[in-house]
Amino acid sequence: MYEHLLEGRLSPPFMRCIVTGGAGFLGSYLTEQLVMMGHSVVVIDDMFRGKKKNLDGCTGMDGYYLVMGDAAERANYERAADKLGGVDCVYHLAAINGTRWFHERPDFVIQVNLETLRVALDFSITRGARFVFTSSPEAFGEQSEMPLTNDSNSLFTPASKHGRHSYGASKYLGEIMVQHAVSNSSLDARIVRPFNAYGPRLPGDAYGQVTGIFLEQCHKGKPITIHGDGSQTRSFTWVEEAVEGIRLAGELDVGLDGSNLAGAAFNLGNTEEVSIANLATMCLEITGSKSEIHYQEVGHPGDSKRRKPDISESKSILGWTPNQSLEQGLSSCWRWLQAEE
Repeated sequence: MYEHLLEGRLSPPFMRCIVTGGAGFLGSYLTEQLVMMGHSVVVIDDMFRGKKKNLDGCTGMDGYYLVMGDAAERANYERAADKLGGVDCVYHLAAINGTRWFHERPDFVIQVNLETLRVALDFSITRGARFVFTSSPEAFGEQSEMPLTNDSNSLFTPASKHGRHSYGASKYLGEIMVQHAVSNSSLDARIVRPFNAYGPRLPGDAYGQVTGIFLEQCHKGKPITIHGDGSQTRSFTWVEEAVEGIRLAGELDVGLDGSNLAGAAFNLGNTEEVSIANLATMCLEITGSKSEIHYQEVGHPGDSKRRKPDISESKSILGWTPNQSLEQGLSSCWRWLQAEE
């Protein structure tokens, strides 16, 4: 699956890596890539949202280990380091995601996202390990000026109105925690923001993400539900390309331009804006489903109207550029979903 990643690249020094949340959607693909590139990897995951099945492709591979446990417990990191004989890089992906969670349990979202980060950071500082924090474009809140850059402001509506920004605000605060560690603890940390990564394994249930939900609705012949008028846009990024950017952020000692990467942040997203209404239409065309599109007048409170990343720094510093078209990606997702029957 990942053989193309080896073409035209010098093999990086092999690392001993910990991936928190490694049984989740992004985490499992990242783990596969890291192992394929020759790195040793321990996944830490309590399977609250992750699935052991997501890691079936890694089972039995040299250099792959799984620690079943909470990423908020320091002892699990020590167990992971013992398996690796030390640790060179921690990729921190453990978090509670999914719009429904943001509204139903904002307290839980904040607690898990910040506590796991705190423990992961403390461990990395103590061990002198490189650290890659997976943030999110949600950290910008309802910012309407596009494209989103590292200089964009984060805008959040009053907390009394809804809990939508429990996730985005936790990622914003997470970036502050990481930058503080870089400045005050000499931590070599990098920040990545994947923009609406999608692909096989993406949850399509009520707690999942939009591409997975739409395709699942097509698969079951249920109405495709669009919140609001569907004019809100997103940047949909093929999962293997998104995690390639995450992996590179941890592999590179310095940027391709020679820049210091400690404290650097990178947007990882397709620069094509796609409306949710157009996404629904594409899903119907690709699947041939007879599902109807149902518009719900009341959308998700706090939902951002537009989302488009500036990826100039990802290109020049990481050498990262997305190439997969949305049509190709959705078709691959549809074939996978059918094969899962």
